[in-house]
Amino acid sequence: MVKMVVLLVRKESLSYEEFLTHWEEEHVPLVEELPGVERYVTSHPTDPEKSAYDGVAEVYFEDMGTLGAAFESGAGEALLADAEAFSDQDVGEVLYMEEETRFVAE
Repeated sequence: MVKMVVLLVRKESLSYEEFLTHWEEEHVPLVEELPGVERYVTSHPTDPEKSAYDGVAEVYFEDMGTLGAAFESGAGEALLADAEAFSDQDVGEVLYMEEETRFVAE
């Protein structure tokens, strides 16, 4: 299992509320259209004014080949174009990670 972790920074022209509304109402449905996506997790800061990032997105795929194919698809191109509309692509970061669950508390 691999995941793409995106550390999101909103465009300066948007308030935090505008950023969050776009992310939740416009962007999330586009993620759902990605071929091969297995899981999508979003995290929001408890205090946005004190956070370096406005949000974290984790997009899970079976492997890097599936991830690459997803973003080469029409759905992937639409998703990337939308990301430009509400997030600062030059400031945010993207990490590609392999995830291993070590334990789950009961």
